[in-house]
Amino acid sequence: MKAHFLLFILCICSVQTFYSQEDDGVVSLAIPTRNSLTFNRYTINPTFSFVREQTKYISIYNKREWIQFENAPLTYLASYSGRFGENIGAGLGLFQQNYGVLTTFGGILNFAYNARLGQDSNLTFGINVGAYKSGVNTANVVTNFEDPSLQNVPENFLLTINPGINYGTEFLDFGLSINNLALYNFESSELIEDNPQQGIQAHIMYTGYMDSRGFFDESKFSGLLRSEFQKEETILSAVAMVTVPKGIWAQAGYNTLNGVSGGVGLNITTQIAIEYNYEKAIGDLNTFGSSHEITLAYRFKNNNYYDYSREDEVSGILSGRKKKRRISKTNNSRVASRKTTSKTTAKTESDAQAKLIAEQKAKAKAEEEQKAKELVEIQAELDKIEADKKAEQEAQAKLLAEQKAQEEAAAQAKLLAEQKAQEEAAAQAKLLAEQKAQEEAAAQAKLLAEQKAQEEAAAQAKLLAEQKAQEEAAAQAKLLAEQKAQEEAAAQAKLLAEQKAQEEAAAQAKLLAEQKAQEEAAAKAKLLTEQKAQEEAAAQAKLLAEQKAQEEAAAQAKLLAEQKAQEEADEQAKDDAISNPTDTLAKSMQTIAKSTENSKAIQNELLKQFDDIVAIKDQDLKDLKEENDLSDQGITVKPKPFKSVTAENNALNAIKSDLENVIQTRSEKIDALNKLYEERVENGAFALDEVTLFYKKEIKRLKAEQLKAKEVKTKLDTKLEAIRVATEFEKRRRIKRAAFNNEEDRYSQDRAMLKNIKETTKLSDTPLKAEDFDFGEDLGNSIKILKNIDNVESGYYLIIAVHSDTKQRNEFVTNVVASGRSDVDFFHDVSTSKYYIFYDKFDNISDANEALKTKGNRPYNGKMSIVKIEN
Repeated sequence: MKAHFLLFILCICSVQTFYSQEDDGVVSLAIPTRNSLTFNRYTINPTFSFVREQTKYISIYNKREWIQFENAPLTYLASYSGRFGENIGAGLGLFQQNYGVLTTFGGILNFAYNARLGQDSNLTFGINVGAYKSGVNTANVVTNFEDPSLQNVPENFLLTINPGINYGTEFLDFGLSINNLALYNFESSELIEDNPQQGIQAHIMYTGYMDSRGFFDESKFSGLLRSEFQKEETILSAVAMVTVPKGIWAQAGYNTLNGVSGGVGLNITTQIAIEYNYEKAIGDLNTFGSSHEITLAYRFKNNNYYDYSREDEVSGILSGRKKKRRISKTNNSRVASRKTTSKTTAKTESDAQAKLIAEQKAKAKAEEEQKAKELVEIQAELDKIEADKKAEQEAQAKLLAEQKAQEEAAAQAKLLAEQKAQEEAAAQAKLLAEQKAQEEAAAQAKLLAEQKAQEEAAAQAKLLAEQKAQEEAAAQAKLLAEQKAQEEAAAQAKLLAEQKAQEEAAAQAKLLAEQKAQEEAAAKAKLLTEQKAQEEAAAQAKLLAEQKAQEEAAAQAKLLAEQKAQEEADEQAKDDAISNPTDTLAKSMQTIAKSTENSKAIQNELLKQFDDIVAIKDQDLKDLKEENDLSDQGITVKPKPFKSVTAENNALNAIKSDLENVIQTRSEKIDALNKLYEERVENGAFALDEVTLFYKKEIKRLKAEQLKAKEVKTKLDTKLEAIRVATEFEKRRRIKRAAFNNEEDRYSQDRAMLKNIKETTKLSDTPLKAEDFDFGEDLGNSIKILKNIDNVESGYYLIIAVHSDTKQRNEFVTNVVASGRSDVDFFHDVSTSKYYIFYDKFDNISDANEALKTKGNRPYNGKMSIVKIEN
């Protein structure tokens, strides 16, 4: 009955219409407990308070995001959740989230019900109902004066519904949930529309156990894959966790929006646990920095065993116990039932025996012999029953003994296997050690042999050197002796020769002088002849060499000229073949290639415009962040000049659309060119000609350019999305600063200024033209609706100008009065800080449209439009 009731509720929730709207101070329910698979899992999917849970626990959770920013998001969560019955899971949480000066506080109520389909098949339904209050925390606002705009940010009390479903098998779970299916605002009594956190979430989870030895034996592995489909983006994430029996777990994850995460946890005791997770933004969001989250939990002891989960006991670091399998209630019930049946049977037999004995005693006197016979038979029967019982007990004991023997044998076998493995490992280690020792001994022996050989070689070399030195010394001594003898002989011979020479010198001198004069004259004549012949030969050789060099240079120049002419002819023929194709395929390829090349300039210009707008939005984000930071410090900055965000976004969308069209068109042209190229290659006559080779290189270049253009566009899209997310965050911090002390002062000063303009402005001597009027923001032809405008009645107003700056407002009103219209007036919209200038008002749309059609050609009516006020 409960299952049917829950199915009915989920069906009603699933068919509700999605509403969306954006309100100041309204924050969607989004608890950032996405990185843990141990605690607070019901915030991920409402069914997870039941799925794979065995216990109940109380936890306190804290997360600080983007810690490098002041007043960054901060979340506190205290919850009590877990398994409360065979088919029921539930949870209750209280939370507070701070976004700068915005804060939310509330609670989450969770309920999950399981319908068991089979032994390992379960279907679980769940729902989260959140109720919370959001608004401005005035304690966090730092300002030197009272800001009326703070009073315009309402406090909202909201109610949200998140249903979910999960189908589980022995190891796998598949599920869906709808985040923020309905968000109801009690303050405005309406459903919130355009909720950015509204989306459908799907998940696949695996839970298994490791069968190994040692530290990781019986460790649990859990893996969760999730995808969340929101209106504006799709978020993918994955988390994996390993829990070892000692009570320690580690987990890691990745989220396409928030980056990577990692964490560890441990059970200090079987009931007290702590967990820490670290998250780091990556990619274009890496400037947001890191996030830290910590969870403290107290787990209640569980004396019950529930199906649809492994019956593990929790171990702690201080307890020293390992996980073990519980004995189920079902087995205990069966044992108790068997014991009760045995007792009932024994009691029945005992009663029958007592009744039989009573009857025998009543008939004892009349039938003594029959009694004795019956007593003997009864005794025999009792003995038989006792024997049967004894046999049954012996069989039971034998069975228990056999089971015990089998268990002991298995344990013994396991022990022997472990001993054998240890012995084999020891033998292997010993063998490795012996091999290593042998290798080291061989290396040592080799080293010693080498050292010994080196020592012997050195000794031999030394001996040879000494022998050589001795031989050289002996030879040196012998040589000195011979030299001395020769010197003495030479001195003696020299003395005799000198004497003889002196005697022969005179005669010989004259003869030698004459012979020398003749020889010198002949040698001089011969030398002159040889020099002349050498000079003539050298001149002849030089002349021949120059002639040969000139001939070779001429031949080389002629060859180079011929090669250059041939190359130019070949290049010209190649260019002609490419620029003036003859076959149909080549002509089509030439046309497509030229068109593709012409679109390149347009594509590059659009990419540049896209990059310029992204740079402008990035600068706007920096200016907004600087303004918020200075405002938080109590420093008031001058407001930035007004610019139309709608016009800027329209221009951006137009550029993106044109860029996508150009990229798609250019890609299609490249594909068509590649298809023609492949057709031409298939024709054997054109497979390797100049045109085919040219377009092969051209297609490769065009594809590379197009791939680079797509990469640039993707990077710009990613950067633009990051800027959008950061801008939304900064907008939440921004508190609108009023230029006056309060709205009443501003209204009084506006009235005084209007009165002063009307009283002091004279009619213009020359007629004013439309160029003399600054109309400000253009409202277009559509009717704009404004709500909650103070000091103005409801109705249809003919607006002639819209200004944000009071100076421009005053100049326009002054020119209108100078043109002759003194009934001009204006009102102020606090939500946009704009002044709407008008001179006529109507109670119905038909009169307003008629007046708009008959506005005439007055210069100040050039951009007249209709604005409806609903108070």
